[in-house]
Amino acid sequence: RILCFNDDIQGTGSVILAGFISAIKQAGIPARDQRILFVGAGSAGVGVAKQLVDYLVVEHGVPEPEAKAMFWFVDSRGLITDNRGDQLAEHKVYFARHDNGGTQCATLEDTVEYVRPTALVGLSTIHKAFSERILARVNEMNPTARPIVFPLSNPQTKAECTFEEAMRCTGNRVLFASGTAFPEYTIPGTNDTRVPGQGNNMYVFPPIGLGAKLARPTRITDSLIFAVSKALSNTLSPDETARGELYPRIERIRETSTQVAAAFIHQAVREGLARDRYWVDLVAANPASSATSPVPDGSYSQPVLDAVKARMWAPAKSAGLSATSHL
Repeated sequence: RILCFNDDIQGTGSVILAGFISAIKQAGIPARDQRILFVGAGSAGVGVAKQLVDYLVVEHGVPEPEAKAMFWFVDSRGLITDNRGDQLAEHKVYFARHDNGGTQCATLEDTVEYVRPTALVGLSTIHKAFSERILARVNEMNPTARPIVFPLSNPQTKAECTFEEAMRCTGNRVLFASGTAFPEYTIPGTNDTRVPGQGNNMYVFPPIGLGAKLARPTRITDSLIFAVSKALSNTLSPDETARGELYPRIERIRETSTQVAAAFIHQAVREGLARDRYWVDLVAANPASSATSPVPDGSYSQPVLDAVKARMWAPAKSAGLSATSHL
């Protein structure tokens, strides 16, 4: 009776997937060769990982069992395996390793040595879980690829590492996104200042809500969320990509939100979920590049983009202020 979506799981998963898509493009190692270590195995972390599995299956053609095998999880008792000797919570079972033989890893340090990850994802709420030693070791293990480090716990007092630590310990090669805001980092001895990515739901929550309000889909499917992730990844400018950034600059948030909402509406129409006739007809008359395929690619047409932009709320304008006015 009341249509909704779960922003803590779907929204978080979507924005992290977008950052991961951007990171994969820049990492220098094929997607199917990634070894992804999650630290923290709560429902949010498992939800994020499952969306990454779906991405690998849909986008890169990796069979689901192989895609799932690219993920390892660490909780408070160490590496999650099906023969660890404890009763696993139901949500942890999907990613529990069964190929470890008799090997058990009680600490994150031991797990890093065992897994040799290309990517670290933190949803542990453990401050400094990604120690400088661990960061440096992951960097050493990936000499020809850029390590991916996503310390997603927030606030800063619970973040697994800082942007500065990740940059220093990886020789400034890290592909970084965090759950909380960190300051920019200037590489010592240079004028080269890097901007950390923040995998915050602010990038997807408003456009998903706007797209749902306008198109009135009967439900919000996994493929709709996937389309949102693809669209957000596609909004990166050439300059942002060249500087190793994984999300668009916050100064462009309204621009990128419009594009993401337009992609959401296109995908809702493609899947036959949209109930608002205006958007169904507009998309039919102005198909995006892959309108004949239901596979989400984050595309949209200019008329739909313009129509979404015209319906976005502008707080300053509605209050009779210019965009540069201050209260």
